[in-house]
Amino acid sequence: MRVSTLELFFDLVFVFTVTQLTGFLADDLSWLGVLRAIVLLAVILWMYGGYAWLTNAVAPTSSLRRGLLVIGMGGFLTIALAVPHAYAETGLALGIGYFLVNAIHTGLFLHAGGPGAARAMARLAPLNLLTATMVLVGGAVPAQWRLPVWSLTVAVQWASPYLHSMRSWTISPTHFVERHGLVVIVALGESIVAIGVGAVGLPVDAGLITVAALGLALVYMLWWTYFGGDEEAAERALASLPPEKVARAALRSYGYAHLPILFGIVVLAAGVKKAVGHAFDHLTVPQAMALGGGVALFLLGDVLFRSELSIGLVRYRAVGAVAALATVPLGHWLATAQLLALLVALVLMLATEDHSRGISWVRGTAGRSAPAG
Repeated sequence: MRVSTLELFFDLVFVFTVTQLTGFLADDLSWLGVLRAIVLLAVILWMYGGYAWLTNAVAPTSSLRRGLLVIGMGGFLTIALAVPHAYAETGLALGIGYFLVNAIHTGLFLHAGGPGAARAMARLAPLNLLTATMVLVGGAVPAQWRLPVWSLTVAVQWASPYLHSMRSWTISPTHFVERHGLVVIVALGESIVAIGVGAVGLPVDAGLITVAALGLALVYMLWWTYFGGDEEAAERALASLPPEKVARAALRSYGYAHLPILFGIVVLAAGVKKAVGHAFDHLTVPQAMALGGGVALFLLGDVLFRSELSIGLVRYRAVGAVAALATVPLGHWLATAQLLALLVALVLMLATEDHSRGISWVRGTAGRSAPAG
């Protein structure tokens, strides 16, 4: 089963939250701002993952299913619109949008998921209702209580799969891998948009073009890191697992591990947005940390993802994450120096990895795929 165009449309609406979170974080690069942003993304991404599992089991082939998915999109759009001021006046709107998204998800699963999926959802539904209620309550309480309430929500969400058996859950690896890959590629595309947003009103001079080009090249290298050469490896890894282990592996690799991957994109985009217009100037430490830390988070998430599925040579990516953090002092000296150093670090990381795997960058040939390590 392949991903439908309606699901891609759904992903475009979801990824609007990534754009909103980028702006949210760019306005507040303090440690508190980072914590608030990652809690918001964790809450929202959990429900997005729920919809990926939903459409993996319930194809949007009827007017009723498509109509309910569109209503779910409306809920995600409400969430995205509420993100910039979620810890102030729009917290309740975010909670209402989230509750709607959760209700549509549970209803569709119970109505059309088939006997096995319906039984599994019947066990999960009370926990989903609990966390949706917590998000709603968090949006209604005074602003200073929202971060604690929503942080507790994330803890309950991440623990919920271990509070019931997942043996009844089944997935189609082809659809599942493609669906999550699409949301990563769309999120990377949104990081390019952040460059344009940061450039509004600025003269198109050598500095702006330099930062934009380096930002584009950096995003391209992240694309290569995630997709290049291993497009089918994750699918094969999931398909080769015993049926009773597939659901857990899918949850850990595409649920937990993809949070730092997507948050890394958000943080990097916020950093690039701040670097635009300051090509030949120094960045503040938080701005430089956003550039280096965003790449490091992306790579660490990729390490977790590949380690869970035993694909690729993850040790080079772990070293790449350390190298990305080491570029922060360069950014505090000169923005373009840090961007260039990050680009060089990713090129060297991938070149070393491909050499170890017997892949030629000129001929594009490869030997056997190497295990994780």
